[in-house]
Amino acid sequence: MPELPEVETVRRGLEPFLSGATIDDVKLNRPDLRFPFPDNMVERLQGQTIQHVGRRAKYLVMELSSRESLLAHLGMSGSFKVGQYVPDADERVHKQKLSPKHDHVAMRLTHPTQGDVELIYNDPRRFGYMDLIGEDAPNKHLDHLGPEPLSNQFSAEHLVMRFEGKKSPVKMGLLDQRNVAGLGNIYVCEALYEMGIDPFTPMAKLAKAHKKDPARLDGLTQAIKRTLLVAIEAGGSTLKDFKNAQGDLGYFQHQFRVYGREGEPCQNEGCDSMIERRVQSGRSTFMCPTCQI
Repeated sequence: MPELPEVETVRRGLEPFLSGATIDDVKLNRPDLRFPFPDNMVERLQGQTIQHVGRRAKYLVMELSSRESLLAHLGMSGSFKVGQYVPDADERVHKQKLSPKHDHVAMRLTHPTQGDVELIYNDPRRFGYMDLIGEDAPNKHLDHLGPEPLSNQFSAEHLVMRFEGKKSPVKMGLLDQRNVAGLGNIYVCEALYEMGIDPFTPMAKLAKAHKKDPARLDGLTQAIKRTLLVAIEAGGSTLKDFKNAQGDLGYFQHQFRVYGREGEPCQNEGCDSMIERRVQSGRSTFMCPTCQI
């Protein structure tokens, strides 16, 4: 499942072609993806201008001149391509075979400087989905989300407020999108390792300790920001547990210090331990049993 850096990489690739473009024609090649397409989607999109291509958490958000927004979630295998150009293709180690039989949405657009643009959404597994949301309408996808991890609103003080009195492990707290939006398994593992925090530490314990030792939660928020920024600049990460319908490994190359390194030596100087893989709520957690306390 693509995480925040992967979605941000796609957004940056699409933005030059879509921002300011008018949607001339829309074709839906099936009635649904993971969920049915919104009612009258074709009619609601045709003739609209895409005013801005943004991202919220793991969603692409295209703001339209109609004052609606087109939300797109890539699921496990979704990809956008502009003609034959795939925004994230250069960073992929294992190239996806984007078979035309999985082209589920096709749009023709006119851009003021790019000219004619063909935008196609391809999704072999169809775990992705799209929705149209009015400017002031309730948004079931975004309204419950916490602050963006790269924003000023994401701070140690925010985590203290969300963690107080909760016995669940800190890793689960960081993956809870109500606490912070867009974080996924890979980057939480990496940030906790950088700060030497045991992923199983209760949230309440960290919140309580913050009054005496603010450096730990302060450092964790900064480690999360650093990890995400480095990943965005690298174009995201190659997910070892992701394969598309053709069996190709997906997304982007990035060098991990802990994620996916079970049985390999800890990279911290002076540590002789091996990285362990444990399971938390059905997800793999990678950690050093010595450095993360």
